Amino acid sequence: TRMGRTLVELFYDVVSPYSWLGFEVLCRYQHVWNIDLRFRPAFLAGVMQATGNKPPAMLPKRGEYMLKDIKRMAEYYQVPLQASKDDFQRILSISNLGAMRFITAAAMTEPQYLEPLSREFWISFWSQHEDISQTEKILAIARQAGLSPELAQKLLEMTSSPTVKNQLKETTEEAIKYGAFGMPAIVVRVNGEPQLFFGSDRVELLGSIIGE
Repeated sequence: TRMGRTLVELFYDVVSPYSWLGFEVLCRYQHVWNIDLRFRPAFLAGVMQATGNKPPAMLPKRGEYMLKDIKRMAEYYQVPLQASKDDFQRILSISNLGAMRFITAAAMTEPQYLEPLSREFWISFWSQHEDISQTEKILAIARQAGLSPELAQKLLEMTSSPTVKNQLKETTEEAIKYGAFGMPAIVVRVNGEPQLFFGSDRVELLGSIIGE
């Protein structure tokens, strides 16, 4: 048996549908594999901008394919992700910066809520098609994830602090440093060397490389 647990870092943003799929798959494997799963909320737009990447759906054929692909994957993994053509526009028009700062504030102070909180943001954005840029919506999502109104309010106040803003920025820069150009970006160290896996469909390959 292997000693020690393998650290698996998941860089994600809740506007990314493939991040949700990758998140759910890794959440399931964390109970089966000898891994420590570390959630790293980051800002997708920052990664795209730094690397000159463009939203995949800007290529119409790719957009058409993505809708079918997301639908198939959502069914396969049993994740209630409902994507439509309008969502590509929604990603560009709704600001997710507040949401990702809120999740970052939770990561810094209440990490035990990180998994349910992130999931509720995805459900809100991708299952219920809600506007996660609204303060009221963010607080409702937090309550849904089991946070007390007091705690949710505290995290909300933290989102405007330089500490939280810098942390999100640093995590995003870290993802870029590992070679990320989109999300999800999954990083694992093999013999001390960081290996980057992009997307939600490389988890079996990741498992094989870490000896699972």
